Formats: sequence, C-alpha cells, structure tokens
Amino acid sequence: MRAFILPIILVCILLPKNSFTQIDEDKLGAWYMYFFNAKVKESSWGVQGDLQYRNWNLGGDLEQLLLRGGLTYSPKQANIMFTLGYGHISTGAYGQDKSKTFESRIYQEALFPVQFSKRFYTNHRFRYEQRFVENQSFRTRYRYNLFLNIPLNRAEMTKNTLYLAFYNELFINGQRMIGLGESVEIFDRNRSYAALGYILKKGLKVQLGIMKQTTDNWSKNQLQISLHQKFEKRDSKEKKD
Repeated sequence: MRAFILPIILVCILLPKNSFTQIDEDKLGAWYMYFFNAKVKESSWGVQGDLQYRNWNLGGDLEQLLLRGGLTYSPKQANIMFTLGYGHISTGAYGQDKSKTFESRIYQEALFPVQFSKRFYTNHRFRYEQRFVENQSFRTRYRYNLFLNIPLNRAEMTKNTLYLAFYNELFINGQRMIGLGESVEIFDRNRSYAALGYILKKGLKVQLGIMKQTTDNWSKNQLQISLHQKFEKRDSKEKKD
C-alpha cells in the first residue's frame, strides 16, 4: 500500500501546474486593440478607455475580452494625467475548453511623459488595481509600464511620422492567497513589446508589433494590432490640410 502513496502525492502536487504547461508556447497569439482618450473641451477633465480582443491563437480561441474606461484629470500646472477607472474582463480557457471566468476591476493610475533629446518620447504609467475575480478572494495588483516612442522619418511625432514603439510592463500581486486554499506568486507577469507605428493624422495612430508575455507558468508571443485615437480640438492650420 505504501508503494502507491508517493506516486499519488506527486500527481496531486504536479497536476495543477500541468494544466498550465498544456498551453502551446510556440503558437503565436493575437491581440486586437482600440484605445481612446478625450478631453472635455478646455477643462482638466476627460475620459479614456480601451477595447481588447485577445486570442490564444490568431483568432477564435478567446484568451480575454477586456472592456475598460475611466475618468481622467490633468492638472493645468503639471504635465501628468490621473485616471480612476473600471474594467470588465472575460477570460477564456486555452484550447477546446469553452469555459470562461469573469472579473470586475477598479483601477487608479498616473501617467506622465518625459522627453529625452529630440527623438526619444517616453511615458511612465503607474497603475493600482482592485480585482474581483469570479470564485476568488478580493485581490490587488501593482503595475509599472515604461513606454518609448522613437520617430524615424522626422524628429517630432506629427502626421505621417513612422516610428518605433517599445514598452515593458511589470505586474506585482498585492496578496498571495486568493481563496479556496490557492495562492499565486508575488511576481504576476512581465510584458515586453516592440512595434512599428504610423501617425495617420493628429490624434490617430496605428501600431503593429509583437509582445512577449512571461508568467511563472508559461511564456508566449502575441501579435498586437492597435489603433490609438485622441480626440482633441483642431487648430485652423490643421483644418486646411
């Protein structure tokens, strides 16, 4: 009887992790995304949000459907933007399993740009999330993202500019215990991204790139196609173009 105890214990320990390793890390996934940002006339207030359709493959095997939006505030005395927002996320299982889990998320963030020389445009984003995940305890997460844009055919990020876009984002869990005796690591994930972008006109740009997402259990490349739109008042010169 004792001869069977050790194999049973090993199976029980390894089984949860094996469910993650079933993900095909060599298969390219795809994220299709739309981001928007708008100011309320001449005030410091505005709105921002994004819609993301994420797939384990190039399309059809849902990884996540993310709907997010928030109220923004940009002090007139400082070059920074604060956001209070809400997101709803539907997460699908990998492969043939069509089950989903749902999450409601409240977040606060600060975003501020820093420009180096004439061609290096950076943005720093700090985000704090309060997460209400289905069948899990309340949990929080900290995120820091460093963005970098480098224009190629001109010095400024203006209409018809071709540019390189990079970012790296680190995710840190606020708690390890998530309920039902389950736990997560303090390190949640890291995302590294490189893309080619093009500014179609003022306030509208498109990017095509690759993002590598790394967690404790798997690492996977994702194709990313994104449209970024900023609604703002146009000046008289632009109206003539």
